[in-house]
Amino acid sequence: MKIILQIPKVVLPVLCLSMLLLTQTGCKSPSERMEKPQKGKMHVVEITQMQFKPAEIQVSKGDVIQFINHDMVAHDVTEQISKAWSSGPLQPDQTWILKVSGSADYYCSIHPVMKGKITVEP
Repeated sequence: MKIILQIPKVVLPVLCLSMLLLTQTGCKSPSERMEKPQKGKMHVVEITQMQFKPAEIQVSKGDVIQFINHDMVAHDVTEQISKAWSSGPLQPDQTWILKVSGSADYYCSIHPVMKGKITVEP
């Protein structure tokens, strides 16, 4: 069976004009629209044996911290004082990345005995 696709004559010129406009107006692909990461160092905090390791970390503003849950249960990473940020539940082997904007104490709201501290160096 042969399928013949008929396109109305008006569609082709409109499609061509649209493509021309998109290429001439600086339309960017999704990968080009993504923000380029600012220069900053990557730090890792592992969640294991019901602890943040390291529990205290010194970073620079703009650095990022990757939290990796290596435990067998879910945890989260929540700013302690005002709950300004939270990872939400991290299942085993899930990760979450925080871009550091300031010093903070944090904890696991699921297991409040788990605590950590981020100190931004001047």
